[in-house]
Formats: sequence, structure tokens, C-alpha cells
Amino acid sequence: MTEDSGRRNLRMPNDDELFAVVTRHDGGNHVRVQCEDGEDRLGRIPGRMKYRTWIEEGDVVLVEPWDWQDEKANIEWRYTNQDADQLREEGHIE
Repeated sequence: MTEDSGRRNLRMPNDDELFAVVTRHDGGNHVRVQCEDGEDRLGRIPGRMKYRTWIEEGDVVLVEPWDWQDEKANIEWRYTNQDADQLREEGHIE
């Protein structure tokens, strides 16, 4: 069994998306995220994820900053802890 046999194909950010870490839950469908570009943004959890995906502080997520308001972003994807560890090992996130 090779070392990388547990590697999974993870969803990677497209051109408008960034990796981010949830820093605070503001209640409802809003969270504060620290993006990989150094910006602190207000993240909005879309309805399709709101009840299916539980997002907590410290979670690694993919966000898509809004074109018209750069300080806000939509949460597009949440990584499991295992997936986040893999992203760190591969050097995608710190």
C-alpha cells in the first residue's frame, strides 16, 4: 500500500474562488472568513448548503467573492477535516 493511496480528488477553486478559513459564526447564514488573499470577508451560506452542510469555526471552505462588493463572498464548498489536512500536505493552504 503506497503512502498516497488515501489521496482523494478534491474540489479545487476555479478562477473566481479562493480558499478561506471560517473565523466566526455570525448566526443565521452568515460567517466571517479569512481568505487566502489576506482579506477578511462576510461569507454567506447559500440555501442549498444551509441545512445540509454544517459550517463551524476553523472549517476550510471555498468562497467566491462578490463582483460588486469585494468584502462579501458566497460559500461554495466546505472541506472535511481530512480533506483540509490533505490540502495542507499538498501545499495549497497553510
